[in-house]
Parts: sequence; structure tokens; C-alpha cells
Amino acid sequence: MTKHPIVRVLALWILSMSPQWILASATQSEISSMSLSQLEERLEEIDSRLEDLASYSLRGGIGAMGYHSQPNHSEAWVEVDLGQPYPIDQIIIVPTIRRDTNEGFQADAFPKRFRVLAGNKDNENGIEIANYSSPSDSSNRIAPLVIPIPEVQASWVRLEATELGTRAHSGSKALLLSEMLIFSGAENVALRRPVKASTNASGWANAWDKRFLVDGHTPYLMNSTTGKQSTAYLSRTGERPKLTIDLGKIYPVSRIHLHAVEQGDTVPQAFKGDLGFPNSIRIKGSSQADFSDARDLLVHHREELFDSGPIMMWRIQEIACRYIRIEEIAPSPLLNPSVENSRIGFSEIELFSNGKNVAFEANVTATPPSRSPRPLSALTDGNNFFGKILPIKDWLNELAIRQELEIERPLVVAELTLRYARQTKWLERMFMIAILLTMGMFITVLLGRYFRIRQASRIRERIAADLHDELGADLHTIGLYSDFAMDSLDSREELIESLQLIREFTDRSGTAARHCVNILEAKGICEDLVEDIKSLSKRMLADHHHYEIEIKGRAFLRELKAQKRIDLFLFYKECLTNILRHSESTEVSTRIEANAHTTQLTVSDNGKGVAKSNGNPTPPSLKRRARLMKAKIKTEHTADGGTLIELTLKNQRFGFLG
Repeated sequence: MTKHPIVRVLALWILSMSPQWILASATQSEISSMSLSQLEERLEEIDSRLEDLASYSLRGGIGAMGYHSQPNHSEAWVEVDLGQPYPIDQIIIVPTIRRDTNEGFQADAFPKRFRVLAGNKDNENGIEIANYSSPSDSSNRIAPLVIPIPEVQASWVRLEATELGTRAHSGSKALLLSEMLIFSGAENVALRRPVKASTNASGWANAWDKRFLVDGHTPYLMNSTTGKQSTAYLSRTGERPKLTIDLGKIYPVSRIHLHAVEQGDTVPQAFKGDLGFPNSIRIKGSSQADFSDARDLLVHHREELFDSGPIMMWRIQEIACRYIRIEEIAPSPLLNPSVENSRIGFSEIELFSNGKNVAFEANVTATPPSRSPRPLSALTDGNNFFGKILPIKDWLNELAIRQELEIERPLVVAELTLRYARQTKWLERMFMIAILLTMGMFITVLLGRYFRIRQASRIRERIAADLHDELGADLHTIGLYSDFAMDSLDSREELIESLQLIREFTDRSGTAARHCVNILEAKGICEDLVEDIKSLSKRMLADHHHYEIEIKGRAFLRELKAQKRIDLFLFYKECLTNILRHSESTEVSTRIEANAHTTQLTVSDNGKGVAKSNGNPTPPSLKRRARLMKAKIKTEHTADGGTLIELTLKNQRFGFLG
């Protein structure tokens, strides 16, 4: 996977502009305020960027650990003398890293609070250019701390710890730093410069010293996660050829990086990390291929074991040259007693001119010719064991960005998990609601079908009752007049009158039949129940000597539903029909009393009453009508031998069928 250079440059530009010194990651409150889609986009963005950023690969073997102040002192500071004023734009502080048996790798005694001062030789006090206060979990930091600052001219930079960190193994207060890099553009102007310190701890086989603060060595191996993996060049055992690089044209060379042969990926490792790296080395530059005008760019003698690392870096006096020769001086018996078994090799050789590696893909030759199976081209292919080699500043910035994103990612994932859990519960509830709605719809359909069937049955029963009540009296009358007509054959006038009455009641029967069929849809029927009852009583009880009607609660009667008014009217009509047919009464009393809750109809006569032998004296037609009305009916004998019928009807306002 190849990282687009614009993406890398943009990320680092944002980093340098951040007021928090590192690429600002979202806080917990900001994460909580994001929408679900924003959280998903943020997680995708974090994962995408993590794929492109350099990864942590910590060093193994033996090496210098950095600076260690004397423990339990009230103050600790370090000051780097840059030699001359430089425009400084960024400072990178690399923590000392320890291995915790439970928590893994952690920073050890990284200062909780510190400030950074910068000044020139004529300004001993300097000015404060940065002030740092660490979060509560600063021990979890293993990445570099990147401090972008407004560009300032300075010839010295001092870091003053105002609150010291704590050493994990002893609990003592001290200042521990692995490396301090001070950048002017792409140049680390603090590299191998003199360092002053408030105190300087010694011990641990001289692995701690203030000079190791600026030796260029960090606890990391460069693992950019991009580019192609490359196998380092390494000569055969006993061969130490001179290596010559042709830059193609003359460049002013000012910096040299020699990448050591990687130790490999086995556990344990086969060597301590300096395989093929000469203990004494000379690097010469020339504008001529025969090195007739050669000048020394670098002569380096390794005096002790800790003067080595994965990347050996030197800033040198700028010299214009095209050809570079790297050769081993007489090896030191102290550090490499087996001279005949020595080898020479590097993972990469970088030569910088104005911040650019001009040795990239340059031609390399060996004198005498190399017999190693590993190609010399690996020395300038721009890759190491892990992939692409990055500029030091870019590499450390990417590690800082990675840590911030790795801190933020679990917060985003936790918030997403919480949101998804809530969403799942919501979906479960909606699913249950959907099930209930489906069941409700199913039950509603069944109930609707049931009520339609019941309504159809009730309609049939009602029509039958209405036909009985409406037509019964008329048909009975037609029968009586037919008998009377048979008896009036000898009297023309009486016969004609009987036939006219039969005709009249026949028309009334047809009208009544049509009325019964359409009674549920009829409009204007029994709108004035009181008047209809009075009119019916006057017509049907015309032959009675006495009848009376008492009505209370007329307003409540008008509020009854149309169907109830019709049912009540027909019930009353059936009562009168039964009186006319069976009671032989001369007096009829009707009483209707209505209120907000019930309507009570009482009809009594002075006739011969109902049969005593009948256990339930209520006529079947009245019982059927009362059942259709969902009313209570009671039939009693009066003191004078007549019959009293009492109907109690609830004035229901709500229901499926009214």
C-alpha cells in the first residue's frame, strides 16, 4: 500500500498548527455529542489514517537509554547549546520507555509539568516558548511528544521540569528522557550538540548520560508500514570492501545517516545490533572519481558499546562533492577482537543536501568487488527491513499522531457500541410493537368478522321481530275483517266497508314490510319519540275507555340514538298489540322516565293477565325485542288482575354497534 505524499504532508501541516502540540483528537465530550453517522465516519477516518501512519517497533538488544537526573532533587533541567542561532519551529521530546509486567510498555519518569525556554548568548534568561502539563495517564505515553512552536531564533534551548515524574521501580522523583530533538525546518540542530544539566546520574554500565539526550538514538525502529521491504547489504565474512557512491552531480553535503543492518525478526536475536557496522569509519567526499581532491566528511571512532544505534546520524560541515567513499579504519580490538571474522554492511546510506537525501537510488560500487549475494543497490533504495525510510521529523510526527488516534479510537468504539446497543433495544421494542400491531390487526380482522356475523344475525333477528311486531297486528286485523266480510255477504254496504278496510290494512302491511327492511337505514323515523308514542297510543287504544301516558325526561329521550328510539317505539307497539289481542282490558297506563343513564318504560293494563301456569310470563316477542335492545324486562301481575311490563334500557354512548 503506497501512501500519497500529499496526505502525509497535509497531516503533518495540521499537526504543526495544532495548539495542543499534537494532532487534536476528539475529547470524550465531543465524541458523546457526535451523531451516529459522525461516529461511524470518525472511526472510518481513524482506521484509514492508522493504516497510513508509521507504527511502533521498539528496539531490542543493547543501547544508550538517554538522560537521567539525580533522583529526588527539587529541580531538574537540561540545556542544549546549538552553537549558533537557528530559526526553531518544532521540538520533539522522546520518553524513556520501560516494560511493565501488567500494562506493557510505558513511559518512565516523564515530567508531569515542564516548560521550554529558548534564547541567545546575550540573553541568559531566555523566553518561554512552551509550557506543558501532562494528562493523568501520561505513563501510557510511548510516542514522542511533538511541540510545534512559533518560529523563534535561538542558540540554546532549555527544558525545565516543574513537576518531576516518578520512577516505576523505585518510586523516586527524577527526570528521564530518551532523546530531545530541536528542528529548524528538516534539520535536527540539536544532534550531537553539547548538553548541560542540573544533575547527571551515572551507573547502569554508563547507559545513562546527558550526551545521550542528543545522540540521535530513540527507542524505536523505523517502521513506516509503506513501501517495499528491503534486505540490507552485508559483505561476506572477512571482507571489508570500500563503498563508493556516485551522486550523479556535485551537491553540498551537510548530513549523513547510516542505517545499521537490522537485527532480524527472531526471538532471541543473533547479535547485539551492530553487525557490519565499523567501529572506526572514515567517509570522504570528492568531486573527482579518482578522489584526487578528496576531503574527509566524517571520521568516527566508536569508543564504547553504547555509541551505536539503528540509525547513526551526524551533522557535518557542508562540503561540495559528487563521489562519496566509506571505508573502515583499523578496527578496535577492544570492541571487535575477531578482526578476521568482521564484515561491513548497512541497511541504507543517506546523504543530505539542503534537507534532501541526494543518495537516493545513486549507483554504489565496492572495492574490491563485492562477492556478497546481497545487492549493493539495497544501500540507496530508500527502504529498510520494514519498508520506506521516512525523514526523521516526519517519522516521529507520525508516531505522535498514531498514539493520539489510538487513544481516541477506543472512545469512539465504546460510544458506537453504546449507540448500537441502544439502537438494538429500540429495534427490539419496535419489533415487539410490530408484532403486537400485527396481532392487533389480526385480532381486529377476526373481531370485525365476528361482529359482522353477529350484526347480520341481529339484523335478521331484528327484521323478523319488526315484521312480527309491524305486520302481526295488521294481519290479525285483516283476518278479522275477512271473517266479518264473509258474514256480510247479504249486506252490500257492510261488505264494501269490510273490503275497504281489508284494502287499507293490506296497504299498511306493505308499507310496514318495506319499513322493516329499511329500518336501520331509515331517516326521520322516531325523531320525536314522544309524539310518535302518543300518536300510536291514540290510534291503537281508540276503543279503550281510558288510557293515560306519563313521560319524564324528554330531553334525554331526544339524545337517544336513532336505533334505540326505534327499538323502544317498536317494543311499546308490541306491548299494545299484545294488550289488544289477549288482555281484554279497558284501561291502559303508560309511563316513560328517562335520565342520563337509563330509560324505563312501564306499561300496565286491567285485563285478565297472563297465564298462571307459565313459569316465565313475559311474551316471547317482548323477550326477543328486549334481547335485541340489551335491556332488562320484568313482567308482573297487578293487584286488579292485569299485567305490568317494565323495560329498563341503558343509555350507552359508546360501543361497536351502538
